[in-house]
Amino acid sequence: MKRRSFIHHASFTAGGLLLAQQNLIGMIFNQPAFNITMLRENLGVFTEKGGTIAFLLSKSGIVVVDSQFPEQSVHLIEELKKKSTAPFYKLINTHHHGDHTAGNISFKDVVPHVLAHTNSKTNQQAVAVKNKTEDKQLYPDQVYTDTWCEKIDKENICLDYFGAGHTNGDSLVHFEHADIVHLGDLLFNRRYPFIDRSAGANIRNWITILEKAQKKYERKTIFIYGHALDPLKITGDKEDLKLFGDFLQKLLAFAESEFKAGKSKEEFIKNTAIPGNSLWSGDGIERGLQAAYEEVSS
Repeated sequence: MKRRSFIHHASFTAGGLLLAQQNLIGMIFNQPAFNITMLRENLGVFTEKGGTIAFLLSKSGIVVVDSQFPEQSVHLIEELKKKSTAPFYKLINTHHHGDHTAGNISFKDVVPHVLAHTNSKTNQQAVAVKNKTEDKQLYPDQVYTDTWCEKIDKENICLDYFGAGHTNGDSLVHFEHADIVHLGDLLFNRRYPFIDRSAGANIRNWITILEKAQKKYERKTIFIYGHALDPLKITGDKEDLKLFGDFLQKLLAFAESEFKAGKSKEEFIKNTAIPGNSLWSGDGIERGLQAAYEEVSS
């Protein structure tokens, strides 16, 4: 009798565990791939696939910074509609790369204006023509050259262009009331950066941009980064800007030293580490090495 009871109990327990496992698996696969995190008041970030998106939920309208890819931007739009009944007011692009602008097309007939630096629009158009994807684009209809500021309710949004960095069209987007700055790909947090020389990237001036940003913004300012080695660490403070600037300086100094020593570009990009760097890692070191070598040798 005891043996029967034990078998019955064991079977029940095993069945319960199996059911619990099935429920857990179901919960995991039913979870949305995207994530929304509110940072301050009515300003948050959206992450899924591509560069980090920021959004402002204002009574008069919703402002979005960057759009990832079409599928992801649809997810974003659907979620923001659940959070606010206000219309979409403006889409801002920090720069032209597809993981920040391919989702623009989802905003067609949804948002009245798309804003970016004039070089960003030029780059986006050039890439689309080259790749024959012009029909999949929603280009900026508003552009600026140095600074653009606009007020919506209590929030004042200012875009600044400090010259070529990651590309020749990177904007720093400052939500002044919330004191949050979206840096786009001007900061890759602890992850080897993509340096797009085909779009006018300049490492020397990139370092200067980061120095200007450290002086311009406050100690309490929150910065949003386009990418991070740890997907959860796409925000931070001025210390990250300083550390990334230090990394870029080490990268450039390494390239200058090896170039002067007579190393070819092919030899240089075979390096698997950058002297003095212990913080930045991940895939793509060769892209940064190539860009740095080309900059110092040109």
